[in-house]
Amino acid sequence: MLFGTEAAELWILNLIQDIFGCGFLDFLMPKITALGNAGIIWILVGLVLLCTKKYRRGGVFLLVGLLLGLIFGNVILKNLIARPRPCWIYDVPLLIPNPTDFSFPSGHTLSSFISAFVLMRINRKFGIPALVLAILIAFSRMYLFVHFPTDILGGIVLAYAIYMMIRKYIDPA
Repeated sequence: MLFGTEAAELWILNLIQDIFGCGFLDFLMPKITALGNAGIIWILVGLVLLCTKKYRRGGVFLLVGLLLGLIFGNVILKNLIARPRPCWIYDVPLLIPNPTDFSFPSGHTLSSFISAFVLMRINRKFGIPALVLAILIAFSRMYLFVHFPTDILGGIVLAYAIYMMIRKYIDPA
């Protein structure tokens, strides 16, 4: 029997499937989540920004943020907390390969929201689409049953903390 937070989080994951689960999203969500794999899309954005004189400082801001997110989120917190993923605990059919690292915080969400916060600070024309993509990537992680909602929330909170910390030293605006 489940109690407390774990039961509530499982209820939310099942609710997401009950409301949104369909063949179209089963096809689309693995593709959306793949955009966040290893933060590659965000690294590429950072590199493009580095190549422009106007946005070079923003590129540095973004890449430093991603590096700190990797260190604090994926290397330190995931291994320190060692939270199992929902797909490891509950028998659910997966639409993507079973992840091998721990669940908290969501690295996909962390890198996506660091990037969205930085891009929003640089230019809203960049930031709004980045924020929409970050939200879709975060949602895809729950839809695909590889993260609990608090993993997503933890990724967003850590992303904001890293953004604010770096903003003191490198402000692209």
